[in-house]
Amino acid sequence: MKKRYTLEQKRWDDPAVHAMPEHTRVPASFTIGNVKIAPATVLAPMAGVTDTVFRRFIKNASQFTTPADGLADSSADVDSITSNQQSGCGLIMTEFTSADGLSRMRETKRKRYLTYYDDEHPISAQLFGSNPATLADSARIVQDAGFDLVDLNLGCPAKRVVACNGGSGLLRDLPLIETIFKTVRAAVSIPFTVKFRMGWNDKHIVCVELAKMAEDCGLNAVALHARTREDGYTGQARWEYIAAVKDAVKIPVIGNGDIRTPEDAAAMVDVTGCDAVMIGRTAPSNPWIFRQIAQYTATKEATGVGTYDQPTDQDRYRMIRTYFQMLVDEIAIEERAEAARAEAITAAGQVAREQRHRDCVGKMKQFASWFTHGVPGGGALRKQIFESKNGDAVLNAIESFFVTRATSTEKNDAVADVDETMLASAAACCD
Repeated sequence: MKKRYTLEQKRWDDPAVHAMPEHTRVPASFTIGNVKIAPATVLAPMAGVTDTVFRRFIKNASQFTTPADGLADSSADVDSITSNQQSGCGLIMTEFTSADGLSRMRETKRKRYLTYYDDEHPISAQLFGSNPATLADSARIVQDAGFDLVDLNLGCPAKRVVACNGGSGLLRDLPLIETIFKTVRAAVSIPFTVKFRMGWNDKHIVCVELAKMAEDCGLNAVALHARTREDGYTGQARWEYIAAVKDAVKIPVIGNGDIRTPEDAAAMVDVTGCDAVMIGRTAPSNPWIFRQIAQYTATKEATGVGTYDQPTDQDRYRMIRTYFQMLVDEIAIEERAEAARAEAITAAGQVAREQRHRDCVGKMKQFASWFTHGVPGGGALRKQIFESKNGDAVLNAIESFFVTRATSTEKNDAVADVDETMLASAAACCD
């Protein structure tokens, strides 16, 4: 059976334990070209995940407050309303988009693929492909659409992408990559970056050479996922290669791979000297990761001991409901736009509408699966969600699950209070 790379398969093998640095923290900011990124954290581009709804959801989940004394507020409510400048996520990226497809699409269809909102800035659009001229055309489309940066994907290990000589498939052809770099760089004025892997396999490690080439061709930053294409998402990321790339170039280096906690982010900066950290598969299962990094950094700065909030059941419940509501709202916006373009509902329009609703339910199920891992009883909830036929059924399953958990917790607390009272009475009698 053919192997497919999906987010669900991206499990960590025996996570490495890193010594916690005494002083090093994730930088407050860094600059890519003329774009300031603050803080130095990046949401990785993930196919089928980082659409506009998920990107804005992560931005909202990453919000934090900083009291006057400079300490992160460990009791801050996740629903606190703060400005985007107080988001723990500095830069967000789109799903990777086919340059060939983008250049051939009608204008109306392009807008669907390149949809973003004002509160998503700074934002980078990621492209994949192997034809220099087509990539340059698509980069111009991205620039004209108002994106702050454009990024080239040289990291995707999926067979369907590699078969087209895209993603990590290009790592076997450095001369072609150099041509792409020069052609795209000449086509746009916005910052141009590249995300790549160490190489095709352990016998073909090219990350340092590739980073130098990117710098020589005028790219503004590089991001390294410290695995080879052959590794896929298995084994431990080899951060020493991020350090080697950082030593080799003067442009900003973004480290990616195996950041599960704020401590991991600080450790990566300490071990590699990278300018920023990029987080992928942790984000769907823990949307608070960027906010936690901001809290960890602030408290460590002030006290020498980094601390951060851990989400409660109610936090998780509110986040799931928020994300699902955002999905539903986005469909409503698309349908209103479609209605404005057509005086009557056509058969094709009805099919498109039904597909959007199916996609919405699929994303609900996908997200609920990630987000309930580690939650006691989450397996039963996931089973119920995957058996649901529509969005309302998914929401009802989640509502019922968290109401039951809340009731159970209240009962346990009440029993504990009674036990403590009885123990106190018994102690008094013994006196």
